[in-house]
Amino acid sequence: MELNLKGKHVVVTGGANGLCHDIAAAYYEAGANVCLVDIAPNLAEAAKGLEKDRKITYVSCDLSKLDQLPADYEAMKECCGGRIDVLFNGAGIQYRAKAEEFPLSRWKLILDINLNAVFALSQLAGRDMLAQGYGRIINMASMTSFFGSEMVPAYASSKGAVAQLTKALSNEWASRGVNVNAIAPGYMVTKLTADMQEKNPAQYKEITSRIPMKRWGTGQDLGGLAVFLASSAADYITGAVIPVDGGYLGK
Repeated sequence: MELNLKGKHVVVTGGANGLCHDIAAAYYEAGANVCLVDIAPNLAEAAKGLEKDRKITYVSCDLSKLDQLPADYEAMKECCGGRIDVLFNGAGIQYRAKAEEFPLSRWKLILDINLNAVFALSQLAGRDMLAQGYGRIINMASMTSFFGSEMVPAYASSKGAVAQLTKALSNEWASRGVNVNAIAPGYMVTKLTADMQEKNPAQYKEITSRIPMKRWGTGQDLGGLAVFLASSAADYITGAVIPVDGGYLGK
């Protein structure tokens, strides 16, 4: 039982920026060979910025283009030398608007990236992991996996579904060597939440006051759990949706 990921090949979607970039850094520091997947223009620079004693690979990929994901997945696998041990489905987008005004085009895009692409990549990776008899899939859930929140109907729907997808895949694959879990970040300092202070200051104040630790989280608060779930120390953990929320759900 150890947290060392030396020799493991890890794919992190959304890894160019934000929370997933910090999680990718944690995997790298734990010894893993990391492949970043993102559509961001700074992808190459983000990969280079994490490199120390070994290279980080990357694949530019638009996760909303579901028909292209099989080819993109093959590129990810090639970057990993033909074997993916850990898939971290972290990429996600959000749009904040009242439910009665929420554009259907935004609804579809959010569901495609936050949910449909998660299933598609999990299915592709799952087939290989089942064949090799080993794998770890870790999905990015959310506080909105547990409750609906406000002004984010598409995001909340996608993250609620991600939690259920995590359990469904675990039920089918756990006995064949593939563990599927999810991390549910609490309220984090990210670009996705940056507009809350402006658009819904009352909600922002209420959330902050409810967090027992009295602060919003950062990507560094997620890295340890991400590494743990990818390691042999978590061999008997599967189907779990684990909050990292500063105590918010317990209040």
